[in-house]
Amino acid sequence: MNDISLPPVRGTLTAQRALDTLTWLRVGGPADYLFQPADLDDLRDFLKALPGNVSVFPMGVGSNLIVRDGGLRAVVIRLGRGFNGIEIADGVVTAGAAALDAHVARKAADADLDMTFLRTIPGSIGGAVRMNAGCYGSYTADHFVSAKAMLRDGTLVTLHKDDLNFRYRQSDLAGEAVIVSATFAPPSGDAAALHARMEDQLAKRDATQPTKDRSAGSTFRNPAGFSSTGQADDVHDLKAWKVIDDAGLRGATKGGAQMSPKHPNFLINTGDATAADLEGLGEEVRKKVYDSQGITLEWEIMRIGEFVSDQDV
Repeated sequence: MNDISLPPVRGTLTAQRALDTLTWLRVGGPADYLFQPADLDDLRDFLKALPGNVSVFPMGVGSNLIVRDGGLRAVVIRLGRGFNGIEIADGVVTAGAAALDAHVARKAADADLDMTFLRTIPGSIGGAVRMNAGCYGSYTADHFVSAKAMLRDGTLVTLHKDDLNFRYRQSDLAGEAVIVSATFAPPSGDAAALHARMEDQLAKRDATQPTKDRSAGSTFRNPAGFSSTGQADDVHDLKAWKVIDDAGLRGATKGGAQMSPKHPNFLINTGDATAADLEGLGEEVRKKVYDSQGITLEWEIMRIGEFVSDQDV
């Protein structure tokens, strides 16, 4: 792609930018380009002028992502300071896509609004909308009003709940659409009680999850249950960590990758893992869980980019 003439920008456009330092797992090869727009107009003008055959990948804080070792043949768009504002008025919270989930939860609590479910989710609002992030029985969709997104052709659109068709850990947001902000109408609460609840959530998380290790949060979605008719439903009482543990895979390793001994649904980089190690271990876990229990685990971590060789996974 380096021979393609890209539009001028006011933000930062970097060729062959390594992505490993931008992901929580610290692995992966370079993107053809990394674009960090200065503001909404900069993003719109760039996308409108970008050749149609150039792929775009919107990237948040990299907390739920494996970039493969061969890198990504695309322009990665990463929103920053121009997109992290938080406004609260009349019981409504509007946050830029780059605003951290935890920061939004705290600011909402200050205003007596309950978005505490976001406090322990290690990501940003754009990713929370795209993945319908949730915790403690609450999901982004429960409080979602609308989002503004920039389409691949530079058109700014407003998306409502029906447009996104939220489901467990997913939505119908187009892959190259860039969420720029989202609006929520959370329930009210008492600020002191909300902050106390979040402190309790943090303590429980730190006691049960490998928060000091390099991970990307939960590796696999909790498996869907089955109704009395034998049809798959959207109940997720069965936990991924339990089926991994039952398969004897707590602490399993491949190269520098490991399923955490503390929480076996956390895939961690012990220090020198490659993306191939991490994804390969995940695929071994999926196979062994299926072979032993007939359960197909679905990835919650997104994997993107190119393998270095066919033997990577």
